[in-house]
Amino acid sequence: MSRFGRDRQVFIFEEYIPTDHHLAYLEYHPFDGTDIVSIRPRIPHWWDEAQREAGLTHLLRTMLRLNEIMRPVLWFYSPMMFGFARDVEASAVVYDCMDELANFRFAPPRLRDLEAQLLERADVVFTGGQSLYAAKRQLHDNIHSLPSSVDVAHFASARGGMPPSSDLATPSGPKIGFYGVIDERIDLSLLDDVAAQRPEWSLVLVGPVAKLRPEELPQRPNLHFIGQRSYGELPGYLSGWDVAMMPFAINDATRFISPTKTPEYLAAGKPVVSTPVVDVVASYGDLPGVFIAATAAEFILACENALALKAQDWLPAVDEKLAGMSWDQTFARMSDLLDKVITNNSQPILRPPAVHTGRRADAYDVVIVGAGFAGSVLAERLASDGGKRVLLCDRRPHIGGNAYDHHDAAGILVHKYGPHIFHTNSGDIVDYLSRFTDWRPYEHRVLAAVEDKRVPMPINRTTLNLLYGLDLKDSSAAEEFLRSRAEPIAELRTSRDVVINQIGSELYRIFFEGYTRKQWGLDPSQLDKAVTARVPTRLCTDDRYFLDSFQAMPLNGYTAMFENMLDHDRIDLELGVDFADIRGENLAPRIIYTGPIDEYFGHRFGALPYRSLAFKHETLDQRRFQPVAVVNFPDEGVPYTRITEYKHLTGQVHRQTSISYEFPQEQGDPYYPIPRPENAVLYKRYAALADEHPGVSFVGRLGTYRYYNMDQVVGQALAHYRRMTQPASARAEVLS
Repeated sequence: MSRFGRDRQVFIFEEYIPTDHHLAYLEYHPFDGTDIVSIRPRIPHWWDEAQREAGLTHLLRTMLRLNEIMRPVLWFYSPMMFGFARDVEASAVVYDCMDELANFRFAPPRLRDLEAQLLERADVVFTGGQSLYAAKRQLHDNIHSLPSSVDVAHFASARGGMPPSSDLATPSGPKIGFYGVIDERIDLSLLDDVAAQRPEWSLVLVGPVAKLRPEELPQRPNLHFIGQRSYGELPGYLSGWDVAMMPFAINDATRFISPTKTPEYLAAGKPVVSTPVVDVVASYGDLPGVFIAATAAEFILACENALALKAQDWLPAVDEKLAGMSWDQTFARMSDLLDKVITNNSQPILRPPAVHTGRRADAYDVVIVGAGFAGSVLAERLASDGGKRVLLCDRRPHIGGNAYDHHDAAGILVHKYGPHIFHTNSGDIVDYLSRFTDWRPYEHRVLAAVEDKRVPMPINRTTLNLLYGLDLKDSSAAEEFLRSRAEPIAELRTSRDVVINQIGSELYRIFFEGYTRKQWGLDPSQLDKAVTARVPTRLCTDDRYFLDSFQAMPLNGYTAMFENMLDHDRIDLELGVDFADIRGENLAPRIIYTGPIDEYFGHRFGALPYRSLAFKHETLDQRRFQPVAVVNFPDEGVPYTRITEYKHLTGQVHRQTSISYEFPQEQGDPYYPIPRPENAVLYKRYAALADEHPGVSFVGRLGTYRYYNMDQVVGQALAHYRRMTQPASARAEVLS
């Protein structure tokens, strides 16, 4: 807290203290040399809960008024404080969740309800460990795991010959020590068994006893309960111990703990013996000098092994890990996250300047039809690099094409036409787009809803283990399992053939058959094999949907990126205008057409088939709806194919969340060219016709009747621009 005191005055409003006085009042206790003040409220002990709440509310408001504190940062360690502080106007609300307090003995009944209210109000949530983060991550949209750090220098002083505490002079034999609160989280039975079986050892416990009666503590001559000591005294105790122990009971109260003492013991150079606390095993279990033991017999053996250790054999690896665990690093991350929240709360949403709209009276060099990726990239290149005057038109009332995003009525940034996730292996494409946007790192993960389970998609080893209740340990085991189910097909012609050949009929039916029928309106046996080849099956546990080297989202959204791209005085926009309505005006000698190629030619040979989409958008009065951005629904009985929750994509922090249901359909705007052989033949007739119109270029998904990812469309547009600007001797197709 002193770190925050450097540039912020800090008041610690502590838990109330019952008093015999008839008035409620505050005690101020400044910390020497800091801007930190401890506030200790005292209230009459006979007040009931409602009186206490009203009294604490009054005392808090009085403290804020007298100290002229306006819009403070409210930092909660316990939800119990939220009841009387909920109405304070704050610049930021932080919930620093170190433990699952509701699981503790004698936890107040209101605690869970107050925590839910605090999570609803909080701008940022910190958890004291990874398991607690995993348990709460779906409850908030700005939650971060910040496990305990360590003041290495303070505890390392125990390594340098520091005299042991005088309390340790009496206990004889090897000393196995613990410090911390002694309550229901300590396995007293384990302590008793170890003390009984190793009477030559001294088990020393430093810390206050809480919520336990004296008779509940085990009584052994070699069990020593020292009582509470100060932080400054702890190295002296560590100096006299041979082994540090963490005899935690494995119960509800310890399910989510991440003990601060683990790195402190290690910094002091003491080997650690712990019961199998989840976060201890995950974070430290593979370190030399850390032993995990579940039973008394295992605990004794682990202590014996720890006593036999030589420092040079295990401390170097420990010190390497501790080097990345300083409180300064934790402070820097917390401070950065807090500053972002305060900035976000104090500033309105900023949008780039609007690009020029309307049409000039003079002629254009190029008319570009379609303001999506292909059209916008070509407009930008032709205007800024080629010096050309460009008219960019689109029948929709906005730029960005299907990648268009906007803030809905709740202020949540959503994708109007379904989720668009940017990923690429091309550094050149990233460099180009980075001229117009900063990026937010994002790796896309998709779950498939299979009965009551949510399993990773594409299928990977985790999917198989969850679906079949297996424990496939490695890629070889997964490969063997899939091989046993695969049904080899000699000639792969259709999407169905590809899947059944790889993973067999059952997995095909579960994941592909119904989803494909909904998505395309056709059975997989009627679709080109390229459709399902886009979704691989993996043998590892990598659950990312894409494996590209660059995966990110435009920091301020796609529309902001397009606005920056088109902000040029040689680009004019005509939005909400159908090209058919201005086609006869001959506005430019050259046309770049990114709409459906068959539409340009009046469907002369018949309409090219496309699949369309409809969306149902909803805003929910909760922070999180689902664990990942997209959940697929392969069951043919469910009318939609997927649900998208957009805050996962954008990283936006908001007390509500917006989702969309996606319904494939036959009619509507063209989204996906349908990959069937007869459709490819029909497209070739239109492509041949296009060759007879050298003044028109057809670019993009619809113009070339191919399914492209966004980066591929950008790459195609950039390549097309390079061809257009080649000398006439190199290419007949040039700009006039």
